[in-house]
Amino acid sequence: MSDATLPRPDWRNSLAAIWREQRVWIASALILLALAIFDPAQARSSALFAGGALLNTAPYLILSIAIAAWAGATGADNLIARAFTGAPLLMIGLAALAGGISPFCSCGVIPLVAALLAMGVPLSAVMAFWLASPIMDPSMFVLTAGVLDLEFAIAKTLTAIGLGIFGGVVVHVLAGNGALADPLREGIGNGGCGGAKIRAPKPVVWRFWAETDRRAKFGKTAISTTMFLAKWLTLAFVLESLMLAWIPAETVTAALGGNGLWPIVTATLVGVPAYLNGYAALPLVGGLMEQGMAPGAGMAFLVAGGVTSIPAAMAVWALAKPQVFALYIGLSLSGAFAAGLLFQLWVTMA
Repeated sequence: MSDATLPRPDWRNSLAAIWREQRVWIASALILLALAIFDPAQARSSALFAGGALLNTAPYLILSIAIAAWAGATGADNLIARAFTGAPLLMIGLAALAGGISPFCSCGVIPLVAALLAMGVPLSAVMAFWLASPIMDPSMFVLTAGVLDLEFAIAKTLTAIGLGIFGGVVVHVLAGNGALADPLREGIGNGGCGGAKIRAPKPVVWRFWAETDRRAKFGKTAISTTMFLAKWLTLAFVLESLMLAWIPAETVTAALGGNGLWPIVTATLVGVPAYLNGYAALPLVGGLMEQGMAPGAGMAFLVAGGVTSIPAAMAVWALAKPQVFALYIGLSLSGAFAAGLLFQLWVTMA
């Protein structure tokens, strides 16, 4: 066979395959390259911001990745999945409570969410945990009580649990009508088809390191989950750095000032991109409240920002199908507005 008759590699297909597999990394690199050309100072700032943000979230990410990999390697995911079976409303309540007091950030909880969904755990309970987790954790409670006050911290904790229950119940009703089947994107876990782990559980092997196959599974799961999170969070933090640099805090201050219903609506919508993380947002909200902003608007801003921040939203988008992502955002916005309105009524009546 002559060289002329040999099949030639299709470079276009090769490029398309590279783009599909590495498009997130490529997008981050192109953004930083464009910044390096047109605004070198901002390129350095964005790179440092993204690196620092990854380091700050690393402890939670490492812990959650390790738990997810350990559950799969030992077979403990069978027990976890079975623990979520039973009365749906009870499971939703317990999941919301766990999310409201857990130390995981919205990004760090993603591996656990993916693992739970792949196990066949109902989306209603997972959504309850998913919505409640970013809003409050033990350190956030202490900081909120110190920067704002104890009443606000308690109200925010109750909001986290309430939003989780609200979202879980809505998803439960929708799922009962046949919607939201297979919530995970293709290639993430096993979609929603991991119910076999509940129906036919295998024995748990706690000393998984004694078996070669289980050690390999632990390593494979940990590496794939780490790479998945690293690429999406890098892009998310780069975008967040640009929002911090290009949207002045004074703009947010002007939009959120004042009293009445409209500031609560505005705070909910402004909180959607939430370029400030929960800790950085507290001093801003405290200052705005000292200048006369309604407490309900502050609550709406913190809740909406916590759940729909750029890193959290991109992590959900990467993990779940579009309809689940849209539902997540819709529940976040409606829940944040309701929380702000109820808190404002409480403060007015107190």
